Amino acid sequence: MFGRWVADVSRKVPSLLKRVSLEMKPQVVFVLGGPGAGKGTQCSRIVENYSYTHLSAGDLLREERAREGSEFGQLIDNHIKEGQIVPVQITINLLKKAMEDTMQKDETKFRFLIDGFPRNEDNLQGWNTVMDGKADVKFVLFFDCDNKVCIQRCLERGKSSGRTDDNRESLEKRIQTYLQSTRPIIQLYEKLGKVRTVDASRSVDEVFAEVKAILDKEG
Repeated sequence: MFGRWVADVSRKVPSLLKRVSLEMKPQVVFVLGGPGAGKGTQCSRIVENYSYTHLSAGDLLREERAREGSEFGQLIDNHIKEGQIVPVQITINLLKKAMEDTMQKDETKFRFLIDGFPRNEDNLQGWNTVMDGKADVKFVLFFDCDNKVCIQRCLERGKSSGRTDDNRESLEKRIQTYLQSTRPIIQLYEKLGKVRTVDASRSVDEVFAEVKAILDKEG
């Protein structure tokens, strides 16, 4: 009889665990910093070492722009070329879908690095409206880097990246957009005690050592 009970419990545990994981909300870390601060590079390192899934708002928008038949492709293209921020509804729906798809494929993947979002107050309000109660924002990982260093890195990257916005004219616009729109969001989260700042002007290894210390402490 005991053996039958053990077998019964063994059958029920996986389905129970699955049900619990499906009910789990995505655990989100917003990754912010200027263009060229090294967000993508560091996110790749984090994914290699921790159980996070990296979602880049910019990459999702670029993929949508390139997707054949996309109703938003031209609109996204125009905004990116001008260094402007894409309408919030488009970005949030792409992020929401990416998180849902990831969690459906693997219920253990519920921790997300959202890179390059929220970029302005409109983004943040849109996120709070659409994702309220549907995701937990743990903290903001802020890569603080001198603007001149950022521009130099992007120009260097532009030699091989193929990105249309890795040129000096677009970069100047992107830096201004970042300073005017994104920095106030970081400051808002700072007041809530939810910002973890990293000096991103150093080498990749030095920056990651600091990132690792933050993630090990946050759990």
